Amino acid sequence: MTRSPSSARPRNPVPATPSVASRALAQLLMTGLRPLGERLPITRGPALRVVREAFDTVGLTPLPRGTTVAATDGQPGLMITGRDADRSAGVLLYLHGGGFAFGSRRTHRHFVAALSAATGRPALLADYRRPPEHPFPAAADDALAAYRWLLAAGHAPEEIVVMGDSAGGHLTAGLLADLTRRRLPMPAAAVLFSPFLDLACAEVDDRDAARRDPFVPPARAKECGRSYAGTHPTSHRRLDVLAAPKRRWPPVLIQVGDTECLLGDSERLAAGIRAAGGECELQVWPGQVHVFPAFYPVLPEGRAAIRYVGEYARGGRALPEAA
Repeated sequence: MTRSPSSARPRNPVPATPSVASRALAQLLMTGLRPLGERLPITRGPALRVVREAFDTVGLTPLPRGTTVAATDGQPGLMITGRDADRSAGVLLYLHGGGFAFGSRRTHRHFVAALSAATGRPALLADYRRPPEHPFPAAADDALAAYRWLLAAGHAPEEIVVMGDSAGGHLTAGLLADLTRRRLPMPAAAVLFSPFLDLACAEVDDRDAARRDPFVPPARAKECGRSYAGTHPTSHRRLDVLAAPKRRWPPVLIQVGDTECLLGDSERLAAGIRAAGGECELQVWPGQVHVFPAFYPVLPEGRAAIRYVGEYARGGRALPEAA
């Protein structure tokens, strides 16, 4: 059994200024991907198919050396075990991002393999039903089912760390809220990467006007929120995760870039957890783009962020350089 993630704190990894690689990536996204995203709705029609296929193709890059991938029995998804990861250390539940509509287990295999190696835990990369074919509450129900599957498989709740990026961050926060409402046991901790939490996108336009997001156009964030909510108002108690009860939440780590139009979501969640008496560590990384740890093959900040997550999940113990 590992120590609780709240029992110790590893060193602060956040640099004072962004690396040259980070600046280059932000510029590349600003001049290449963002203009395309501003013009092209992505959650319906032929564009959705193209985006899904493109994301899946990017996700098929070779996995880190020593990674094993296995199908799961009775739970949609993959069990990914990074180099030297051991079930006895616990397990990760990973809820992938991708605007709810176009991420998949294929898009996130590489990132989750790195997180498994860093934390020393196998990871369930859960599949969930996606809009527009399956709007809310399908994905939220599937996230809860994946957590229950891990419990039924013999994992104690205190051995589970739940993680999610972007839309998967919403599903992670929503899972914690569902566990609170249902009085089910909480995981040991949660880690959120650039979570997309406010589906009404109340702050994104002002944030983007003050500092242009290199990656995520506000219009596309709004589109993804509407697509997932479907016929439900974004004020629905399972959609408005920022207003959800947080009294029983486990320790939460949030990593987010200061270039993001979604930064306010992380700030508001951290404030809400602390106001409820909970523990939340909010790391705002200078010059970093949306879900920057997923770019770890090219970003030193991404590698540092993943190392920190590994130490956090291990209870503050030092660990060597990530692959």
